[in-house]
Amino acid sequence: MSRRADPLRPVAAHSRYGGGYADPSAYTRRASCDSQASARCRARPPDSLLALHDAGYREVAERLGTGVVLDVGCGVGDETVRLGGEGRFVLGVDYSAQTAVDAGREWGAGDQRESDVRFAGMDGSRLGIRSRSVDWACSSHLIEHFTNPERHAAELARVLAPEGTAFVITPNAPADFENPFHVYLFDPAQLASLLRIFFEEVEVLGLEGSPELQADFASRRASGERLLKLDALRLRHRLPRRLYVWGYEHALPVVYRLLGSEGAGIGSGLDHTHFTMSDAIDASTPVLFAIARRPRPSVRERA
Repeated sequence: MSRRADPLRPVAAHSRYGGGYADPSAYTRRASCDSQASARCRARPPDSLLALHDAGYREVAERLGTGVVLDVGCGVGDETVRLGGEGRFVLGVDYSAQTAVDAGREWGAGDQRESDVRFAGMDGSRLGIRSRSVDWACSSHLIEHFTNPERHAAELARVLAPEGTAFVITPNAPADFENPFHVYLFDPAQLASLLRIFFEEVEVLGLEGSPELQADFASRRASGERLLKLDALRLRHRLPRRLYVWGYEHALPVVYRLLGSEGAGIGSGLDHTHFTMSDAIDASTPVLFAIARRPRPSVRERA
């Protein structure tokens, strides 16, 4: 275990809730829905969406060494446990304290699965973690949920050790579906530009889908666009945000049920093996995978 094995030593200035998210509860709902754990969802998400998340964590896990591993936006923790390994201390944090408690019961140290992972409730833009106490940080499909994503990037840099590495996974803006929870989307250049403010070395790769995966995305996108044409005047964008989000949350499970398993991409056989890493990114690449190394010292540290 790393000498930085106690990242949770209290840091009062950073441990309070309250920043960054357009709708703080939205990320927890989305994360739980993607993991099929929330009764709110009432329908299983498409195989391709689950595969997308699995592939991102697969790539992170393959790049980890020993030390303290932080998963920000861990949701119900089923992907976080994949980051464990010999010589690692894994901590998953989520904005929802209840989600973190539930994850701990299911996956935490001493549970029936015998995994050695801890969970805590924290805001990804104000982490209650000591500066320079983490070796590896994972932010999977989280940064797009912040109205001020630079706060999240700054926190990743703050908690990482001088030679630490952050993995930031987010939808590729040109390929993303309409989603009211995605409030700040990035293309490759924009993501690299933001991260270079806080890290010395940044590489942005793409998680590219197989032809079968791309066909699934294209089919679901076409279905979505047909439904959106029913709102020809785009009245949904004139509604108060909370009403728009409420409508989206309640309509999506209904749409999945109406489409049926095949139409919703369930039972397709698509899994993480249908995603591969590539340095050739275009408008159809579904996901960006950024590797940010060597966090820059903060203004306070340079003073």
